[in-house]
This record gives sequence, structure tokens and C-alpha cells, in this order.
Amino acid sequence: MINKFYKKRILKNKNNKFFYYLQSFWNDLKPSAFLRSKLKSAAIDYFYNQDAAIRNRVDYYNKLVGVKDSLTSAIAIEDYKIPERIRVYYFDSKYYLKHFNPKFRFHLLPGDITQVPDEPSIVKSRPVQGDNANSVLLNLDKCRHFNFLIDDIKFEDKKNLLIGRSGFSQPHRARFYELFANHEMCDLKKATHKSDTGYLDIEGHLQYKYILALEGNDVATNLKWIMSSNSIAVMPKPRFETWFMEGTLIADQHYICIKDDYSDLEEKLNYYNNNPNQAEQIIANAHQYIDQFRDQKKEDIIALLVLKKYFECTNQS
Repeated sequence: MINKFYKKRILKNKNNKFFYYLQSFWNDLKPSAFLRSKLKSAAIDYFYNQDAAIRNRVDYYNKLVGVKDSLTSAIAIEDYKIPERIRVYYFDSKYYLKHFNPKFRFHLLPGDITQVPDEPSIVKSRPVQGDNANSVLLNLDKCRHFNFLIDDIKFEDKKNLLIGRSGFSQPHRARFYELFANHEMCDLKKATHKSDTGYLDIEGHLQYKYILALEGNDVATNLKWIMSSNSIAVMPKPRFETWFMEGTLIADQHYICIKDDYSDLEEKLNYYNNNPNQAEQIIANAHQYIDQFRDQKKEDIIALLVLKKYFECTNQS
């Protein structure tokens, strides 16, 4: 209860970057030899003794088949150092990479990746469609993206509107704003900073039944915390995915799905306003989906197995 109170009241339902970096620096100091021993005794047994859900997730994140020898841009784990910028990708990947032979080589692409690389690479995001096997997903930049919150407001007690706050700078987001900025069923503002007129933090968003979750450069960052709340994400079918496996989400079961041109938004909102039981079923489905990510031990094991498969498929067993 103390942790929940702290997350909601003190941190305002956000992850804390200070504690993230504190924990990350501590993890970086842990001896690699000890971690490699831990991998042998824990991860392999866990993988083979648990149900098929673990195997399915490992194979979803890492779709490599057979052995691929070419890693032209690879770096050895022992040579992997803290970069000057975007350190979160280093810390989130090194936490798992340290469990393996320091001579093993890997290729990691930081940032919002929307194209499939030419060689097997560790990435945060990838396209949902097409052959994306060379894009091996790991939970990167997770302090920003993986935020599950506490929402004490019942769906029925929330405002009957769609809330959206963004810079609306990308063309697809700008189009949504142009279409619905003055719509009676929407509350949209171009506001991303506290100094902006109309800015709302996460707590402010939770006052609304429907929350806009449009993709940005890759995935919609707010989708995870929306699905852990008592509000509903409203968005087209995702084009990109991360460790959250956005490509497995089912339209109108985990979120309210609107067309790519947004033409059915009003129809969809009216439908769920008139059918609140179905809306609450979406929330229940979303919470159930979120639950698979809450066991940190299982998340760690799956990540290690994703990398184990990566090294095996790049001829480094």
C-alpha cells in the first residue's frame, strides 16, 4: 500500500528517472561472472519447466531462425561502454548482456527504429507487418515506456470525452487535431510542457473515459499506462511494436480501434457511451493483458532467453 501511495501521490503516476539511474549504476557494478553463473542455474531451467506462454513470448521477440554469421557492425560485450547520450539504452541492455560471455558480439540500434535492419539487431521498436526477424526486441527505454499506474476513478465516474494532449507535429497527428480540435466529444490541446496552456499530467488524463493513443515516431508511449488505467485507449491498429507486443493487441477488445483516416471516431465513441458494459469489458481485457508484464522475475528470464537465442542464431553459443 505504501508503494502504491508513493507512486500515485508523490510521483503522480510517473516512473522516477532518478531512482532508475541509481539502480542502473548499481546494476552496472555487479560482477559479470556471478551473473553468468546465475543464468546457467536459473534461466534455462525456468525456460524448459514453465508453460508455453514463456516460449511463445521469446519466439515473438526473437524470430530468428537458423544461424546467421554476418554481424558486420557488432561490438563485443566487454567493449560496451556508457555512451555520452541516450544512456537508457545502454543500461537497459547491459543489465542482461552482462550475463553472457564478454566475447560475444551484438548489434544494438538505439532510438525509434521503424525499419528492419539488414543484419540481426537488438532494437526497442520494429514494424508489425512484413519480415521483421532481424529486429530482435528487448525492453529498452523502459523507464519512459513501461509505466503501469494506479487509477482509483471508476470508468462510470469519468468525463464522457476523448482527451488528447500532444505537440501534434507529425502529419498523422496534425490531421487528427485539424479534424477534431473543436469537436464536442473531444478535449484536444497542443500542449506537451507544464508551461503550455491546457497542459495535463497523467492524473489529469485519468479524469476522462477515453484517451487518445496515436503513434508518434514509432509506438504510442502512453498506451501502456492507459491500458493499466480505468480509461480506454483510442487509436488505429498499431503499425509498430515494442516489448509490449502491440502487434498482438486485438481491436475493440484491448482498445477502441478507429480507422486510419479517423472517419469513424464519433461513431465509435457514441457506441461505447451507449454500451458502457462493453467499454468496461475492454478495460478488464486491457488489465488482463498488462498482468503478463508485472512479474519482474519472468520478464528478466524472458529477456535473457531472447538474448540467448540471439547469440545462438548468430553462431555464438
